[in-house]
Amino acid sequence: MNIHFRKLANADEPAVLHEVVDVREFVKGRKDILAVAPLSVDLKALPAGTDSVNVVGTLKGEVDMLCSRCLSEVTSRLNIPFAETFKWLKQPILPEDEDEEIIYIQDEMVDLIPFVEETFVLHLPDSVLCKADCLGLCQKCGQNLNEGTCSCDNTVIDPRLAGLKGFFTKQDN
Repeated sequence: MNIHFRKLANADEPAVLHEVVDVREFVKGRKDILAVAPLSVDLKALPAGTDSVNVVGTLKGEVDMLCSRCLSEVTSRLNIPFAETFKWLKQPILPEDEDEEIIYIQDEMVDLIPFVEETFVLHLPDSVLCKADCLGLCQKCGQNLNEGTCSCDNTVIDPRLAGLKGFFTKQDN
């Protein structure tokens, strides 16, 4: 997914880009992600003044993840906004003159795939829930509490007072 920067910066019409990107490599190692569908990338590259190009659009895809409470499979539909501004760097600039919102380039061709992949990874949900009121798993037996209750005693005792738990029980001497 390359754009010819110099041609586009001086063009009158936007360039429309559509591609399907395989992003499985970027979720490798995440145990909460079961599967990821290829990302559908729809972008427009627009001239934005002298030696600048704005690239805007959306990234769409699906990710199968585990619920962070009960470990059920959840499909998350992603609709990620994409917006980057590229500027031709004619000469080196000083760090204090650099704008964090602009990506400075020196090559005629700009590959947008690394920027698409970065945006995808940054917008992945940290955790998902199968439903807003998910009860999760029993801490003792592992029963999914959304499917039914278990017979475990889950009374929570403040650890600071745990030593006093048996204080008032009758003892035989």
